[in-house]
Amino acid sequence: MSVPVTNTLDVPGATLTYDVRGDLAERDQPVLVLIGSPMGASGFPTLASYFTDRTVVTYDPRGVERSVRTDDSGELSPDDHAADLAALIEALDAGPVDLFASSGGAVNALALTAQRPDLIRTLIAHEPPLAGILPDADAALAACEDIYQTYQRDGMGAGMAKFIAITSYKDEFTADYLEQPAPDPAMFGLPTTDDGSRDDALLAQNLRGCTSYQPDFDALAKASDRIVLAVGEDSAGELAHRGGLAAAGRLGLTPVVFPSNHGGFLGDEYGFPGKPAEFAAKLREVLAGR
Repeated sequence: MSVPVTNTLDVPGATLTYDVRGDLAERDQPVLVLIGSPMGASGFPTLASYFTDRTVVTYDPRGVERSVRTDDSGELSPDDHAADLAALIEALDAGPVDLFASSGGAVNALALTAQRPDLIRTLIAHEPPLAGILPDADAALAACEDIYQTYQRDGMGAGMAKFIAITSYKDEFTADYLEQPAPDPAMFGLPTTDDGSRDDALLAQNLRGCTSYQPDFDALAKASDRIVLAVGEDSAGELAHRGGLAAAGRLGLTPVVFPSNHGGFLGDEYGFPGKPAEFAAKLREVLAGR
């Protein structure tokens, strides 16, 4: 596995940091870009290790890990991230890329593909948590809003406990969802006291903009031959899985089932490994068929 070379790119309001494994100039396949949000490059070393025959690029979205914001620390939209991704791909100067995007990264990548399809050869959008396009959108978005307000009121532990609960919930949302007792942060090893900070990349900056985003499906339909919607075999019923199914339905696409769950590509990066070998094999199979 080649050693990643770290680079920075100044964009309006931030300095993005990205890593390149392999040679951007000397290659016989499109560059493979691996992204999440708010997951940064630290979530992709295992997946990248299965693609040593390709040039692989990972990056930290603005406000995450090494990508420092130079604007205020307000909320971000997928369109903000799409502009960053367009600038990054153009800076690579390597032609249309293959883009694997997971979770919030998949939402951002759909925004990018709608706006700049010329930059994309193939997009694999894995489990975009598009709560706003679900049949139960009002209740799902109310649950997301409750997470945000809990974070603003009570801090990271309380907010993140509710976020963990919503990500593992396997059903349609109803008004009754918000009537259940709040989960105890200590159950998840989270802090039970409020440190006063309100700058978390997920809860403060990305949660509401990501989950409420309305993709431009008319524009995406014109590029649907470049798009694959992917869902995890073990995550059926979860919000992000359902978002992938709903997006596929809007585009008339058949969703592709990938091994494992929402984090199926992970190794030991965060202590919750999926099935990275099987996941990488499926990703390679899908890319080879495009």
